[in-house]
Amino acid sequence: MDHGTTAALNQQATPPDENYRPSDRERERQRFRRSRKRRNTWIAALCTVLCLVALGAGAVASPGWERVHSLFLDSAEFRSSLPGILRGFWLNIQMFLIAEVLILGLGLLIALVRVTRSPGLQPLRLAATVYVDVFRGVPTLLLVFLVGFGLPALRLQGTPTQPWVLGVIALVLSYAAYVAEVLRAGLNSVHPAQRNAARALGLNERQTLRHVVLPQAVRNVLPPLLNDFIALQKDTALVAVLGPLEALRAAQIKADYDFNYTPYLGAALLFIAVTIPLTRFADRLQRRAAQRTWAETGR
Repeated sequence: MDHGTTAALNQQATPPDENYRPSDRERERQRFRRSRKRRNTWIAALCTVLCLVALGAGAVASPGWERVHSLFLDSAEFRSSLPGILRGFWLNIQMFLIAEVLILGLGLLIALVRVTRSPGLQPLRLAATVYVDVFRGVPTLLLVFLVGFGLPALRLQGTPTQPWVLGVIALVLSYAAYVAEVLRAGLNSVHPAQRNAARALGLNERQTLRHVVLPQAVRNVLPPLLNDFIALQKDTALVAVLGPLEALRAAQIKADYDFNYTPYLGAALLFIAVTIPLTRFADRLQRRAAQRTWAETGR
């Protein structure tokens, strides 16, 4: 046992002395740390404010500022277009929620097929590999066009005709390939000893996968999964090319009618209002995962 581990065990085993009082040098060191932290915080805030002021002054002083202000920052146009954009944004939220559930299910199925080692499932593994390679290589916008206009052209019985449904299908096909690879990486990251320990406890293969492997795999890849779904929330705007009245389409109609681009800014702000909290949550999960990894490594 090394010296650091021994010191840590002794520190855990010895309860803190209630009568302990820090020395003058320790108190001085703590005051210095607090003072330095406050100074760094003020410097960072001041530099940020100065940069924003400089950027704003440069934009206002530019020759075309008046035209940009009238075309993109018209407050009256923003207020008049916001109700219609909000109604369209609700469709974006619905498409996002439906696609997210379908993507998780399809992505997990593809990941499980790709990690299996059963010889009889080789055709399925080959099909899953081809699916991932193809749909990760096709741009999402092009896939929206292909599904939105190509699928109804087949005239198959039961084929959906609603543009937003066709758009959701295209998003699911595209993002399931990415999510499948993320989940496959998570499944492969679980140490084989975890599976062996579960089997030693009497769990069968299905129980081991459900209660041991999958929870750890999802926990390991939760931050990158959230990043994929943040991108999915923004890409729901691509469905506008098929014609459904979602936020981008509503903004486009209003902008074309009034010859003003402020509605596009309103639609952008709505997407930002959703994606920024999700981004901060993903960053928090990534920090917690990094701290957990450091703790396990130090242990």
